[in-house]
Amino acid sequence: MVSYQDWLSFWKICFSPTLMPSCFGYPLSIFFIVINEFCERFSYYGMRAVLVLYFKYFLHWDDNLSTAIYHTFVALCYLTPILGAIIADSWLGKFKTIISLSIVYTIGQAIMAVSSINDMTDYNRDGTPDNIPLHIGLSMIGLILIAFGTGGIKPCVSAFGGDQFEEEQEKQRNRFFSLFYLSVNAGSLLSTIITPILRGKLTSVGLLMQVPSVLT
Repeated sequence: MVSYQDWLSFWKICFSPTLMPSCFGYPLSIFFIVINEFCERFSYYGMRAVLVLYFKYFLHWDDNLSTAIYHTFVALCYLTPILGAIIADSWLGKFKTIISLSIVYTIGQAIMAVSSINDMTDYNRDGTPDNIPLHIGLSMIGLILIAFGTGGIKPCVSAFGGDQFEEEQEKQRNRFFSLFYLSVNAGSLLSTIITPILRGKLTSVGLLMQVPSVLT
């Protein structure tokens, strides 16, 4: 059975600047980093765009509670980068922090997707979940994991990408950062455009909440 340490060793070899094959003069690893960042941003902002709707129309919360929980979640996402930086600098390093917290983030998105499945507790098949506390519990667990995951890797990914270049690749490194932040903004922009469009086509807010998790 392949252990966690075996996977870490494999990925360290894959992302080693001295061993990584190049593509168009760039380390091949940076293309994976850019694509992963695009998908992560699309997933995060797509979920966030419909989060209040999910609270109001699926969990049946009022406006005040929905707004309070939404802003608490957003604040936590921007607070956890401090924790991620501490973990990376003092304990695991950038690579292990990214891998570990990406797994946490993926689990969180999966739990959010599961929590929005209406039929999971719709025992009488009337189109309304019958066990709202279960969906609330799963949603809160999912949001906490997402906040720790997306925030924890935030201070590490761009620095890790920069580490993939040799000293003499200053020009390629500068272009990488431009491409990296383009992917961040492109994922955010497209998700906030596409998700509301899907809102008009999908009748279920729960189903709409599951869409962003596809790119996790």
